[in-house]
Amino acid sequence: HRGRMSVEVDLLLQEAKESIEAAQNYRSELQQRLHGLNQARKQIRGSSGQAREALRRHFAELQAAASRLLAERQASLLAEVDTIEAGSIKPLDDCQSLIEHGVGQADELLREGEAALRCGLGEKEEKLGSFTKKAVHIQLDSLPEVPALVDVPCVSAQLDDSLLSLLRERVSRHGSVSSHPPVLIEELQERPGGILVRWCKVDEDFAAADYRVQYRRSGSGGSQYEDAYIGWDCEFLVLHLDPHVDYLFRVCARGEGRTEWSPWSVPQTGYTTLAPHEWRPGTEGFILSSRKNIALRNDSCQNRCPVLYSNAPTYFCGQTLTFRITALGLMDRRDSLGVCINTLQGEESLQRDQAVCISTNGAVFVNGKEMTNQLPAITVGSSVTFDMEVVNLFPISNNNLSEGGNFKLRVTIGSGNREVVSDWLVDQAVDCLYFGCSFAHSGWKVLVF
Repeated sequence: HRGRMSVEVDLLLQEAKESIEAAQNYRSELQQRLHGLNQARKQIRGSSGQAREALRRHFAELQAAASRLLAERQASLLAEVDTIEAGSIKPLDDCQSLIEHGVGQADELLREGEAALRCGLGEKEEKLGSFTKKAVHIQLDSLPEVPALVDVPCVSAQLDDSLLSLLRERVSRHGSVSSHPPVLIEELQERPGGILVRWCKVDEDFAAADYRVQYRRSGSGGSQYEDAYIGWDCEFLVLHLDPHVDYLFRVCARGEGRTEWSPWSVPQTGYTTLAPHEWRPGTEGFILSSRKNIALRNDSCQNRCPVLYSNAPTYFCGQTLTFRITALGLMDRRDSLGVCINTLQGEESLQRDQAVCISTNGAVFVNGKEMTNQLPAITVGSSVTFDMEVVNLFPISNNNLSEGGNFKLRVTIGSGNREVVSDWLVDQAVDCLYFGCSFAHSGWKVLVF
């Protein structure tokens, strides 16, 4: 009986412990949801405050600018009135001066005439003669012409309410408020040394002409946002990112026929755990960029066609490996771009066993054998992509050995708008591969990512 009681107590204790653990997990989940709610509330209130401040600042600037423009226009029109008035009054002032001068001469002549009439007989003849000569000189029958009122300016101001009506119409449609930005980041995919950013429109009424992507390091010590992409596409691979570092990404759009950008999307955090693809330094015949992701074939070994390998086996199945050609040299049948299981010294091409590659003329080679299907020849700006997936695991058999491998990888090589799919048999299961290139002539320049 005691044993049965002990078992029952143990069961109750176990149930109690499980209930306590479940309650703790339940409380933790609820607390996480509360944190999510607080973050959502913070975003709503924070963005609303920023929107209010942006509206107040914008319309205050508009009011100040409009007031300044109206004051400038008023001053300009008043200056025109002043100019017309001054230019029209001057001839009248000149005429007035001439008339007043004539009045003064007439007054003086009248005084002399009256004095001549009053003088004695001895002086009368002399005085009257002098008076007559002066009267003739003044030309008393010549009068200045005074312009009629219809011939002088009558200044007026022509004003109407059309500007106010137009302003009222434009102001009523100026600006808008939305609960969400017109575009948002849909996905962030880690890539070697970078992150693939995908975005989409959420406002179907917004006609986007182009998009703009920015990024910056996350955290208190993060840098300022910098542009990563401006263009039509809805995805972009941001390269040259440090592994295991959080970055913030945001996107906006510009409407058709508009110059201003839309509001930014809510920033999303992304990071990559994959080391960047790098070429192996120190290979004769090649010069590398500072980040070791660009290789230039020089003429230091003109008589050989060296193979440049990656610094480490950083390509994994399921990823996309891209070679981008940024400069050309002369083509050669030994030229190759591709992936391989191992690195071999002294080889002149990846057209060998345990490798898959494409030549610059578009020929595809699997384990050194040229395939029937061919891709377009490589030109400046060409991007060659490699995608691989594990097909299945073969049991060892004579047939498989004769084909050269026990494991099969399906390789998709893309160039231009075409793809070639081939099955690649290898000797052992692999989870990471080297990549490489070879060019017989100098001038070739290739970026890998």
